[in-house]
Amino acid sequence: MSDASELPKKEEKEEEVTPEPEEQSDDSSGEEATGDTEMDFLRNLFSSTLGLGSADKVLDELTLDAVARYINSGKCKNIICMVGAGISTSAGIPDFRSPGTGLYANLQKYDLPYPEAIFQIDYFKKHPEPFFALAKELYPGQFKPTICHYFMKLLKDKGHLRRCYTQNIDTLERVAGLEGEDLIEAHGTFYTSHCVSFCCRKEYNLDWMKDKIFSDDIPRCDKCKSLVKPDIVFFGENLPVRFFTSMKMDFPCCDLLIVMGTSLQVQPFAGLVGRVSKSCPRLLINMEKAGQADPLFGLLGFGGGMDFDSDKAYRDVAHISTCDEGCLALAELLGWKEELEELVKQEHARIDSQDKKEKASGSKGAAAKASSASVAPEPEKEE
Repeated sequence: MSDASELPKKEEKEEEVTPEPEEQSDDSSGEEATGDTEMDFLRNLFSSTLGLGSADKVLDELTLDAVARYINSGKCKNIICMVGAGISTSAGIPDFRSPGTGLYANLQKYDLPYPEAIFQIDYFKKHPEPFFALAKELYPGQFKPTICHYFMKLLKDKGHLRRCYTQNIDTLERVAGLEGEDLIEAHGTFYTSHCVSFCCRKEYNLDWMKDKIFSDDIPRCDKCKSLVKPDIVFFGENLPVRFFTSMKMDFPCCDLLIVMGTSLQVQPFAGLVGRVSKSCPRLLINMEKAGQADPLFGLLGFGGGMDFDSDKAYRDVAHISTCDEGCLALAELLGWKEELEELVKQEHARIDSQDKKEKASGSKGAAAKASSASVAPEPEKEE
């Protein structure tokens, strides 16, 4: 399933669902990490409310131009990208909640009790057919990365990218050239799959799962015959432990946070925006402003959200556009536009060429099979 791009966290039956090398945490480590996250949030909240700590103004103005100047200044060495379903919609992958076109609006054919059931772990174990039917429609490998994906690859190539935290399960970040070390796939991925039996947990790769899905087989474990599920985080499951451990290392040293294509509604992912230092600039590239603090909380002095418009705004920049348009605009200001466009052109041509070869190889194989099946066996010679 490519991603209809983002999946949920277990408490919030929300948001857009992209390989999670780590197993879903079945022990107390995930709970401990979540507890640490809550304590960190409270510390930051009290610090903000009491006015503790200093916040230097890094950007000379709250514009995309200022962000570009900062990146080019040599002072911006660790950029973290937080991305959601909006970075993959131009690839043809639906987001979750857009009226009429979103994934949840088009699930009637699966006869679900409610749309989110297709990503509920308990429902999946009893009725896996709807999920695998949807997975066949949205499977990774049927879509090409977008301009936004390749912009992040450029950030990596130029030594700026600290990490990409993605809600997506479509694996397009990997296709674009980001590797496991570059990624925190917060809501899991199709890259690996595991047997759902706690006593087994045998791992399977992307090709194995693809063969099962496209042959219309419900994937069953070779070892114990239990269901095999891609390592995406369903409602009712914990986020990968690596999500919690990595954020503690990454966000304190972040020089610039770039948030793209997410509504910032699903926790704990949305709370990451508050984990950077108070001086760290934050850029949102999205179709609408997201992640803003609740106005009532603002009046009470509680911080944490993004502030684009108030008199106190000093570090948050909102660029309202599609993610691809925003990345192109930033690339142009950085002097990278031609390089980015050439990278997209070359990589898309490579993917198309590879697809043609695979289809041709598949056609030849099928033709050879049909040919050999149609040839009558020679009669045995009598001795």
